[in-house]
Amino acid sequence: MTQTDFSQAIFDPARPVPDRLTDAADRPAGKRFSVYRNNVTVSLKEALETGFPATARLLGEANFDAVAKGYLRAHPPQSPLMMLFGDGFAEYIAAIPALKSLGYLPDVARVEYAMRQSYHAADAAPLDPAKLAGLTPEALNRARLSFAPAVRLVLSDWPVHAIRQKALEPNAPNPPGSAQPVLITRPQYDPDLQPLSPDQAALIAALMSGMPLSRAMTEVPKADLGAVLTLLLAQSALTDIDVEDPK
Repeated sequence: MTQTDFSQAIFDPARPVPDRLTDAADRPAGKRFSVYRNNVTVSLKEALETGFPATARLLGEANFDAVAKGYLRAHPPQSPLMMLFGDGFAEYIAAIPALKSLGYLPDVARVEYAMRQSYHAADAAPLDPAKLAGLTPEALNRARLSFAPAVRLVLSDWPVHAIRQKALEPNAPNPPGSAQPVLITRPQYDPDLQPLSPDQAALIAALMSGMPLSRAMTEVPKADLGAVLTLLLAQSALTDIDVEDPK
């Protein structure tokens, strides 16, 4: 019996008990292994539900149970650090033909996973707004922004912020009919979600890629740079600003 045989049998109840697996008394460990396998599956499914609560509610209990078990068989944990268990869950959902009608579901899962990434990211001192305010317009055009490790941006063609909120809070307003990308920051201790317009999200994506402000605004001319910078500063999303030397 190899470690691979053991791990595959743990996550797939259709597989037989691995050969030569015995208990402390050297007896075949059939029933005990089945109990252990069930406990592992239940624990990991609960961990997945805890990490993706809105996704679980949108799927419903029975559907989430089936999807979670399939995910566990296809993607068993690769690390003992369970805080980020669920990497690739959104992509797994997106590949299930029966869920194609729920096109927003993978993006909701991406938001929930990004929230956990944000929560566990390193701390960083926020940018002093005075440093930005002190730049001349010419220097501002050449400026590149550095973002805090906790910042995440989830682009989506769906109103994922409102869909997630509605799933968790049934009395919340119904989702709008327009796209609603999400900015995730951590100004205090817990991640904070901000719904964005597509133009705002595109501008932030350009800035996060390292573009100077002038080029980012050329890429997304309809975005309100002032409003975006105000939001980023208020959310402690920025850590530094670097101004290129003029050529």
